[in-house]
Amino acid sequence: MFFLVPCAAFIVLAHTSKAWVPLHLPKILWLNTAILLVSSYTLEKARRRLLAPNVSGFRNLWRVSTILGMAFLVGQMVAWLQLAAAGLYIASNQMASFFYIFTVAHAVHLMGGIAALLFVAVRDFDKGNISQVSAVNITSYYWHFMDGLWIFLLLLLYLG
Repeated sequence: MFFLVPCAAFIVLAHTSKAWVPLHLPKILWLNTAILLVSSYTLEKARRRLLAPNVSGFRNLWRVSTILGMAFLVGQMVAWLQLAAAGLYIASNQMASFFYIFTVAHAVHLMGGIAALLFVAVRDFDKGNISQVSAVNITSYYWHFMDGLWIFLLLLLYLG
């Protein structure tokens, strides 16, 4: 829901505003998208290894997913720096404002996902009230949702 209102405002302004200036998206966003999709794939493979059970394989793939999530965030910072170097800031125009709002809000949510990935990686589930399988499932649902949301936002920005 957090993203719904800004998306609606984006669509309305993109089609009605006389001040709307299209934005050429940094090409690194496509690499970032690939990184995020691969992280979702490795996360799903990790989840299945835990169910197999192959705990060592699970841990290795879970770490890879976490590192890829962090790499995505670094790539987003590169995109922001590229736009800033081109003189485009949050107040430059409406499209730039939406770009920064969408990408920063998504990055903050993704940091929550990385925190969950790290929690699952270091938690001793023998001493808790939640099982490791439940924590892995919940975290993977959130992570996959963040991937889907990113694809939606990227397409919205690209087509807008």
